[in-house]
Parts: sequence; structure tokens; C-alpha cells
Amino acid sequence: MSTSDTPTPRSELTGAQAFRHRDFRYFWATRVAGILATEMLITTVGWQVYRLTSSELNLGLVGFAQFAPFALLFLISGMTADRLPRMLIILGCAALQTACAAVLLWGTWTDSIDFGTILAVLLLFGMARAFQAPAQMAIVPNLVPKDDLANAIAWSATGFQMARVIGPTISGLLIAVGTARGQDEFFVYVLSVAIFVLATILAAMVRKPVQIVSSAPITIANILGGFKFIASRQVIFGAIGLDLFAVLFGGAIALLPVYAKDILDVGADGFGLLRSAFTLGSFVGALYMTQHPITRRAGIKLLVAVGIFGVGVIVFGVSELFWLSAVALIVMGLADSVSVFIRQNLVQIITPDEMRGRVSAVTAVFIGASNELGEFESGVTAHWWGTVPAVVVGGAATVTVALSFAWMFPQLRRVDSLEADKLIRKYRDPLPKGD
Repeated sequence: MSTSDTPTPRSELTGAQAFRHRDFRYFWATRVAGILATEMLITTVGWQVYRLTSSELNLGLVGFAQFAPFALLFLISGMTADRLPRMLIILGCAALQTACAAVLLWGTWTDSIDFGTILAVLLLFGMARAFQAPAQMAIVPNLVPKDDLANAIAWSATGFQMARVIGPTISGLLIAVGTARGQDEFFVYVLSVAIFVLATILAAMVRKPVQIVSSAPITIANILGGFKFIASRQVIFGAIGLDLFAVLFGGAIALLPVYAKDILDVGADGFGLLRSAFTLGSFVGALYMTQHPITRRAGIKLLVAVGIFGVGVIVFGVSELFWLSAVALIVMGLADSVSVFIRQNLVQIITPDEMRGRVSAVTAVFIGASNELGEFESGVTAHWWGTVPAVVVGGAATVTVALSFAWMFPQLRRVDSLEADKLIRKYRDPLPKGD
């Protein structure tokens, strides 16, 4: 399935088997660099928009501008990831993201940036992410053998969360430095552009991995094949739907500028730390999974993790203490890492390679883009009801979703082992009625 360097004895790489493979190493590095730069950019944009407009609604529009391209393009991007080399798609998207960051840098440097320009750039940036996401999700099984796939998924999540921990922290510190010098977000955008350039170079170093390219004619039925595959398998449908509603209702992260500035009164430094607390929890959880992956009762653990996430949202919503808010965000991140690990294993293992692009595109909309839609929902409800009620209601809705899915999707609840051969044998073909 992939090319690799001369294998190192497994005993020397306990818990890091995926890094024996050269292409995975470069892919992991380019993905971490890209996410780091993205997190820095998005965090800074949120702060910049609130500084320029003082509007919670505009923070929601920032999330919507990122979600809209996913919603409009996911069918095309999924088919593209199944019909074209996935690494080439990733390379092109990294180059486009570099250009978007450069525009924000120029506008900030020349003091010509405004809210309309930021939204336009975010729409273009969202287009790049819309094509990049399904290719990145679908390519991991092409880079490592199936025996190392769970480890590769765990390390991919760890790198993702590591970048998300570091990115907002760096942004907060550089925003504080820039503000003191009257240059606000300038330094963050400079570093973001440099890291996006690095991500593009690293992407170009990944050799073309073995991929089963779909040769099916481009028809409506084939374009919608990802939906059909997901809908016919209750386990995948339940796992994706669970995360969709949890993230949609639990999108409190978008309101962190409001909490940092108006509720907790901790300024730019505190904003960066709060933004990092969630991803710190996710990073710790993902890192734990690389050494101690979930092997039993995966379905139950997925449902429990989403419920704990909702409770964390409620605690964060009512907290007026910085340390309690940070702890709540860390717990949310830990719960999220468990959910991500289980869901990605279920989706990537059960889905055949020639359909992974389309299925991953649907997943990106239901989960990845739902982060932005959740931010939009949080911004709108905060504008209507007030910040604290919006967050608390969202957390309560997340808990309700976890309980409802436990009843509505018994097959998901009964998933036990995440071993690849068992999942393929049991769930790749549609389940008989009544199973």
C-alpha cells in the first residue's frame, strides 16, 4: 500500500510504527505545519475582527465564511480526491493557503484591511481547505500498511492537536507584542506565511503513494456515492452524525474573545491560553492514544466522550474564574480526542480506498466544517440571547444528543474492537436488516 524505508524492528519503535514509512513522515510534517499556520491565522482573524468591529455576530460570520465553501464544494472535492492524486491536491491547496495568508499580511501591514476583505480571503481560504480536507483524510491508509493504520491515525491526530496547542499560544503572544508596538496582528501573519511556505515545500517531498483511483463515470449517482455508503452503514452514519450535532451545539470556542475580554478580563495573553487549553487536552488525549489505543467497547466510549464534552461546555459557559474555564476546556479537549480517534478508525477502515475521497468529503462537512458552522451558531445565539445562555444551552443540547444517539443507533453502541480485519468483515458490506 505504501513505500517505506528499510523497516526498523517494531520493538525499537513501540507506539510509533507509522513513522517507519518515509511518505508518512513527510505527510505528517506538512500537515502539522499547515495546521499550525492555519490555527495561528484563524485565531488572529477572530481577534482582529472583534477588535475592528466589537461584534459577536461578525465572529459568527467568520465561522460561516469558512463553512460555506465546504458546504458548496464537498461533492466536487470528494470526487476529485478519488479521481486525482491526493498528494497533488494537498500540495496545490497549501500553495493557495500561502497566498491567502500573504493577502492578510499585506492588508494588515498597509493598514488597509477591513471586515469585507477578511471575509473574502476566508472564503478563498475555505475553498482550499474544502479540497484539502478529504484528500488529507483519505490519503493516510495509502501511506502505511493496514497493521499500522491505527497508529498513523493516532499520530495524525496528535500532530493536529499539537499544532492547535502551539498555534493559538503563539498568536496570543505575538498579538500582545504587536499591540504594544502599535502593529497589532502583523507579526502573526508574517510567521503564518513563512510556515505555509514550509508546508508547501514538505508536501512536494511526498512521493506519489499507491492509490486506487476511481474510474467510474462522473454521474450524479457516483458523486453522491459517499452519502449512499454512509447512509447504508449505521455505524458510520451514527458516528459522523454524533460529532456533527455535538460540534454544532458545542461551538463555544468562537466566543473565546468575548470571554477573554468581557467576562474573564484576561486580555490577549489570556485569550491565547484559553484558546490553547482545549487543544492541550486534545493533544494529551491523542498522544495517549498513540501508546494505548482503544481496543474494546469503542461504541460506548464514543458516546460517553461526547456526553463529557457537553458537560465541559456547560461548566465553561457558567464559569467566571480563569482557572476553572481553562480546566473545562482541557476536559472538553480530552473528550474530543477520544471521539476523533474512534470515529476516524471507523470511517477510514470500513470505507474502501476508491470511495474514501467522497466519504471523507461528507465527513469533512459533517464534522470538520461543522466546527465553523458551530461557531456561526454560537455567534448568532450569543447575539440573540447573550453569551453565557448561548453556551450553556449548547452544552445541554450536546449531552442530549449523546443520550439520544445511544438509543437511536444500537449498532454504534455495540461496536467493540477497532481491529481492521474485524471492522472490514463486519461493517464494510451493508448489514442485513434486523442485524
